[in-house]
Amino acid sequence: MLEPVVRVQGLTKVFKSLKAVDSVSFSIFPGEILGLLGPNGAGKTTIIHMLLGLTTQTSGSIQVFGLDLRKHRREIVQDVNFSSSYVSMPNSLTVKESLKVFARLYKTEKREKRIQELLEAFEIAGIKDKLVRHLSSGQQTRLNLAKALINDPKVLFLDEPTASLDPDIADKTRTLLRSIKKDRNISILYTSHNMKEMEEMSDRIIFLHKGQIIAEGQPEEVIRSFGRANLEEVFLKVAREEEA
Repeated sequence: MLEPVVRVQGLTKVFKSLKAVDSVSFSIFPGEILGLLGPNGAGKTTIIHMLLGLTTQTSGSIQVFGLDLRKHRREIVQDVNFSSSYVSMPNSLTVKESLKVFARLYKTEKREKRIQELLEAFEIAGIKDKLVRHLSSGQQTRLNLAKALINDPKVLFLDEPTASLDPDIADKTRTLLRSIKKDRNISILYTSHNMKEMEEMSDRIIFLHKGQIIAEGQPEEVIRSFGRANLEEVFLKVAREEEA
């Protein structure tokens, strides 16, 4: 059996009186897209921040590539990357300058070639000299995704990666990510509020509610366990029962 590239055990995060993540355990395997699903406030972003070492867990353990994240973070992050539609790049740099900065930080080999490949892949080569502060939200999202692949990561955390993209670019982005996953055996943790996208992209899904895992399995297994026709119906059932 394959060894997981990410192993999370008993992960808990408490902010004052709020338990944002409550004893969560899961693994991500090589070449797998694991969907992290749940209503706002379920703990998804907090989990990603802990997996990146940006937030320290209250208890529990995180291992990446078999190494403890708290002890080996500097070593681990060289082969990990992250993209979110809600994180901005430096406003005073151009698109290409931004990618050059991150290419140097990650010690990317053949930087110019890699940057050009990504500019073309995300269809932003034509705006490479444009300042980031002048980009549209969709252009910023594509720049963020290009940055996330600059170091050819083994593990990629994607938080709402297509939220600001038009349907055409979003579809091309999903196709590109699936191709990269297949060709390079990359492992991806994926969040989205687009339920059709989650069904399409995820090999497995973890459904979070109030910081706890309430369902886990392949998309069709999770759908079946709730007795619904699709993930959107599952999501609405959970969200509306909470409101009630």
